[in-house]
Amino acid sequence: MAKSIRDEIKELNIGRKIKELRLRKGLTLQNISDVTGLSTPLLSQVENEVVVPPIATLLKISRALGVSISYFFKEDGPIKKVAIVRSHERRKVAGRPGRATAGKMPYIYEMLAYPLADKKMEPFLVEFECLEREETAVLNHKGEEFGFVLEGKLELRINDEIYELEEGDAYYFDSSYPHAIRSIGGKKAKTITVVYGPE
Repeated sequence: MAKSIRDEIKELNIGRKIKELRLRKGLTLQNISDVTGLSTPLLSQVENEVVVPPIATLLKISRALGVSISYFFKEDGPIKKVAIVRSHERRKVAGRPGRATAGKMPYIYEMLAYPLADKKMEPFLVEFECLEREETAVLNHKGEEFGFVLEGKLELRINDEIYELEEGDAYYFDSSYPHAIRSIGGKKAKTITVVYGPE
């Protein structure tokens, strides 16, 4: 029987890895909060695996801890120079809301190059759910973001501008601007998304 996404996420132990790294570096939740702008209750929920962090949140936490986002997905072993991730090896993470998160996380993301820990870009396969505009979380993080729509239709909001995107369309923006992405048209949408985050 195939594992559920919840089981796959639990096996990743993302929250435990965050907490262990934070404690190893002698940092408090407040220290991480001060650097990331994320609340200490949200950080505690992430560490205790009550809330699954969306990409933007995990990027902020990883930068505050001085590692790339892939640190939380890689397996122990020698440092790799090339990442080959077979289709059955992709690791799904469902972004979902918690009490400390404004809006719903309307997507499931899969890490496409998690074996490499020290890289500038993070590629993902992202599946977006259909949500109402007012339900969709508005995110921001340092860096830039590229997306290519594989299936369905998307609405991309950046500040007060709204863009509708269809299969074959691409987008690129400064991800420090508040942004929100949701599927429109009554069915899920899928993208290849690449996030670049400066050190």
